[in-house]
Amino acid sequence: MSTSTRSKAASGSSPTDGVADEVPFRADDKERAPLETVEVELEGSRQRLISWTIFGIVFGTLLVWRLGTVAVWAGWVLIALGLFRGYQLALSFIHPAGTIVVSEKHIVLPRKLHRPNAFDVKPSELTAVYFLRRSVPLYHAAPVLVVELGSRALLYPRDWFATEADQRHVVHALRHHLPRPVE
Repeated sequence: MSTSTRSKAASGSSPTDGVADEVPFRADDKERAPLETVEVELEGSRQRLISWTIFGIVFGTLLVWRLGTVAVWAGWVLIALGLFRGYQLALSFIHPAGTIVVSEKHIVLPRKLHRPNAFDVKPSELTAVYFLRRSVPLYHAAPVLVVELGSRALLYPRDWFATEADQRHVVHALRHHLPRPVE
């Protein structure tokens, strides 16, 4: 085993200083085939929202009405949670779930599941696409699709897609817009 702290090039074509040549994006590279347009509609379940709305308001009201001081505060928290879930339920009826669209010229990414004004970005603004399988945010089903646009990261959990194949299909379409790896 070598005691040297300097690394050697793995092959003749690999850079020794760690700096690679600028890699072209898909639109700049004429050798890549044109990309087909991929549209995946997101799905959101309203069952959880309905049950939390009913449970929070009904059980919270019972706690406020019949029990002591600590239970009254817990009841108000449950009522507030039920009203918030009711607001999210109303948004699910007002706005459709959203659609992820990946084409050669632009990418449309919904902000959240039932929110208006989706991001319409150029493919060159895409910086990374990957799955989180273990370190997922609380209350999200793994794997979580993460799409990074510069300093902004958008999360799309597994339960927002009809099938896991839809989620993988979006990843493959988005990865075509990332710079090619240096060979």
